[in-house]
Amino acid sequence: MILDDKKTINAWCSYDWANSVYNLIVTTAIFPIYYNSATKAAFGGDQVTFFGLEINSSVLYSYAISFSFLIAVILYPILSGIADYRGAKKSYMRFFTYLGSAACMGLYFFNGANIELGILLAITASLGYASSVVFYNAFLPEIASESRMDAVSARGFSMGYIGSVLLLIVSLVMIQMPETFGFDGAGSATKFVFLMVGLWWFGFAHIAFAKLEDRPTKNKITSEVLSSGFRELKKVFHSLKENIHALRYLSSFFFYSMGVQTVMLLAPLFAAEEIGMESAEMIIVILIIQMVAIGGAYLFAWISDRKGNKTSIMTAIFIWILICVFSYFVEDKNLFYGLAGLLGLVMGGIQSISRSTYSKMIPEGTKDTASYFSFYDVTEKIAIVIGTLTYGTILNLTGTMRNSILFMVLFFGAGIVILMFTKLRRKEA
Repeated sequence: MILDDKKTINAWCSYDWANSVYNLIVTTAIFPIYYNSATKAAFGGDQVTFFGLEINSSVLYSYAISFSFLIAVILYPILSGIADYRGAKKSYMRFFTYLGSAACMGLYFFNGANIELGILLAITASLGYASSVVFYNAFLPEIASESRMDAVSARGFSMGYIGSVLLLIVSLVMIQMPETFGFDGAGSATKFVFLMVGLWWFGFAHIAFAKLEDRPTKNKITSEVLSSGFRELKKVFHSLKENIHALRYLSSFFFYSMGVQTVMLLAPLFAAEEIGMESAEMIIVILIIQMVAIGGAYLFAWISDRKGNKTSIMTAIFIWILICVFSYFVEDKNLFYGLAGLLGLVMGGIQSISRSTYSKMIPEGTKDTASYFSFYDVTEKIAIVIGTLTYGTILNLTGTMRNSILFMVLFFGAGIVILMFTKLRRKEA
């Protein structure tokens, strides 16, 4: 592939357009709302029975997300090692895309009472999404020069936000006016939305698949290769360890990702249970977040361009801390709308800049980029596992999500303190 080729970059960014509908509609917007209402209707309250175990439905969902990322953490080293060994990043990206999109379509059959099926499909879809992104991200240093990584990363996230908002609007119209589209109610329309998400993800992903290229080595998979991923992670760790500031950056990324990903994943449940928002109001919140996030990705790329990645990330983390503190006290719905706008601003910004900052740390000419991004994603997913488990545990102990979200301040605080002692290279002109 040619570096900084416009068509290749457009194709790469199109995968954000393809898979972000899952992240918005299934992870964030419609499925959590549907999951809440369907399980309450089936079980008569917040307590559900999952394989004979009595548990709060929100706690169960939090633990399920944690479990999906825990599986991903175990698989990443093996898969990334094989992908680099065989030069097959696109092949694995395609496999997990198909797995995730099929699980999304399978959610059509979830009705609340069959909660075991719903949780299993939610875990599988999450695994497919998270794993495909590892190989997708690994293409960034292969298609963009260092001076363009921030802008290309921001463009990918922005395309994802735009595409997911478009499908969300179509979905909302169908759910609000089900009879117009031939459905017998909002529930049937909602389940059809999950089919659309899976088809959208599956279909648009092929734009990226058509342009991104594998570098096949024809190496055969052996038992030795299966463990090579862990050796590759060890090699990556030693490579990064030679640069103490790269290691500090990853440590900072680990801590602030606990807060970022946990708040993003569980914000809809917080809005429903702590602010008392109805489904329609929560959708407005999510739309605000997504629309503002488009500008946020470019805003923090602009800050990085002028002040450096460190300033850009630290600014975003500080705003995340303010969001957590304000969330603990806010009760008014109108104030929460404003908080949602602030969250959207930093959501796109910190994800985009974090990805491009790490890309710049990969040694020039490196071919095993999947292993480097496996290390990055393992760091992030372990952070998500710890963050969501912490969130769910505090909720279980105290009975309120306000305590859970306030606790996230500690993670953000640790991240910003470590980053203060980290030197990041300024972007080359």
